[in-house]
Amino acid sequence: MWIGVISDSHDNLVHLRKCLTSLRERGVTLVLHAGDFVSPFTAEPFREVGMGMIGVFGNNDGDKLYLLERFRGVGEINPGPHELMLVGRRIVLMHEPRAMEALAASGRYDLVIYGHTHRPELREGQPLVLNPGELGGWLSGRATYALVDLETLRAEILTL
Repeated sequence: MWIGVISDSHDNLVHLRKCLTSLRERGVTLVLHAGDFVSPFTAEPFREVGMGMIGVFGNNDGDKLYLLERFRGVGEINPGPHELMLVGRRIVLMHEPRAMEALAASGRYDLVIYGHTHRPELREGQPLVLNPGELGGWLSGRATYALVDLETLRAEILTL
């Protein structure tokens, strides 16, 4: 199973639509979002493309109740860190990397995903540690996201 991983989209609907369209063309049906959606209208590109989403809140997400409402039927947003299981893989998803190293060292997870820093990181091994960078592109001028094969636990950072 292939999944998309994004973070820090920060209301950039142009980049979000391009990313989701690219992932859909690759056969991806689920995106994990490591936080900082910012505004509730960011649910619309997911709905338009028909992409499922599991995410966590980031430090810049404002109206959390309305975010939850707008994503209803498209995906879910959780407080982080959020643990989930996909095709037998144990995953932890968070925005701020405060406990990231401890969670990675715990041996409990196959995949550790974080955001917040706006810098991509791909650390292969057990577990795979991934920060997809910033999809919004506002700070670095570079919009990045990741593609992960959960079967092989291989990932690739992509640039729009």
